[in-house]
Order: sequence, then C-alpha cells, then structure tokens
Amino acid sequence: MVHTSSTDHIAAIYRFCAQSMQYPDPSWLTNDYFSSLYGLLDALGGDNEKENLKSTLSSAKDYLEDLQVEHTRLFINGMPHVTAPPYGSVYLEKSLQGKYAENVLIYYRSLGYTLSEKSDLPDNLIHQLEFLSFLAEDKNQQAEEEFLVRFFLPWYTTFSKLVKEESQHPFYHVIISIIDFFTKEEKEYGVQLNEA
Repeated sequence: MVHTSSTDHIAAIYRFCAQSMQYPDPSWLTNDYFSSLYGLLDALGGDNEKENLKSTLSSAKDYLEDLQVEHTRLFINGMPHVTAPPYGSVYLEKSLQGKYAENVLIYYRSLGYTLSEKSDLPDNLIHQLEFLSFLAEDKNQQAEEEFLVRFFLPWYTTFSKLVKEESQHPFYHVIISIIDFFTKEEKEYGVQLNEA
C-alpha cells in the first residue's frame, strides 16, 4: 500500500475545490468527479449532504444546465447583481482589481508563481485555491498559513456565508462547506487525515 503525506492530500483537495468552482462543463463534471466528491463527503461525515446532492442531481431534467444556470447566477451575472462575486477585492475594497488584488499577485510572485496572460484577476477564488495547492505540494506550510490568514480568510468568510445563504442548488453549498472545512482546519489546527 502506498502512503502519501497529508500535504499531498491537502494539495489534491485544494485543486479539487478549485476545479469545482470552474464553470460547469462535461469535460470535468464526470462520473469520476462525482465519485471523488461523494468519497470526500463520506470521509468528512457528510451523509446528509451527499444524499441531498445525489437526489437533486438524479431528479433534474438536465443537471448540467441546472449547475450552469446556478453558477452564472451566483458568480458571473445574476439579476439585479452578481450574488457572490468570487474576487477578494470586491469584499475588502468594494471594487475589482484594487490594491488587494495587486498585493495577492505580488505575493504569488514572491514565491515564484505567476499567472498566465489570459488568466482571470489574481484575487479570483480559483487562483487562490490553486496557489494554496502549490504551497501544500511544496510543503511550504508557513507560506500556506500566511496566505490563508493575510489574503484568503479575510474575504472568503463573507463570500462563503453569501453562497450558503443564496445558493439554490446543494452543489455549491457542499463545495463551499468543503473549502470552509479545509481552509479553517488548516489555519486552526493543521489537518490530520487518516492515511490508512
């Protein structure tokens, strides 16, 4: 049996959560994806969440379209306004691409990471989760904790609450709850995962 370190698990979970916050697309929203999600919920004791999500997905006429509509409403183009923009600067500075976004990019660069030219803004939730996955992969726990405390949690807490209150599909409630668990556990306790 191969044992991997908890940092490898954390890196994979951050990456999984980043993927989950992408626009829903059949290229990644596959049976394997859902098997991983249900396995993660089992490991976290999320039986009710798992059953609720499975029931909602199986009873949908077109679950992919439902997820796309909900993703758009929550994160891209809701009416009368976007419900939960996934950018830290919106919550901390009430604008897009302010000083906060610039400081996030500077922090990425200080550790040797940069964004590709066609990337979204640096303070996008997906980029921040991907960055945390790289730090966990590099076993740079000090930088991971610093990034969580200085850059991620100050805005994510408000974002998380908004998504949980406003989400009309259990999928996003589940994903945000998983992100909550791992980012807050990492900060408060360091995550102890069963490696058996």
